[in-house]
Amino acid sequence: GPVMSWTTQLRKGALELAVLNALNGDRLYGYDIVRILRRYDGLMIGDGTVYPILSRLKADGLVSATIEDSPDGPPRKYYELTRAGRASLDDMNAAWASLVSSVEALRTGASLKDHNVDAEAETAGAR
Repeated sequence: GPVMSWTTQLRKGALELAVLNALNGDRLYGYDIVRILRRYDGLMIGDGTVYPILSRLKADGLVSATIEDSPDGPPRKYYELTRAGRASLDDMNAAWASLVSSVEALRTGASLKDHNVDAEAETAGAR
């Protein structure tokens, strides 16, 4: 239904941001990222979710990948933020914080009183 499709869209953007934040200051291979994100209840992430996100972020030039031999098993692909990725992440985190605080303010009615006062003051000034 509509709730399911809305939740899917919301998660898609949030998970991209979560992956970028997991990589902030770190160089990780795919499964490391999965393990980190799984520590957070709300993210409920499967292995199959992270790799398409990483591919998309790589295509967008936000993440780079290098393949390295592993002492215990097949070669591993390591991911890290590019310079563009780090710059974008700062902007995305700011946009996220602003969005969350605005939605929370609307949800709790916290900003309602201030908003009404401002609107009245503007109307008075316009007369």
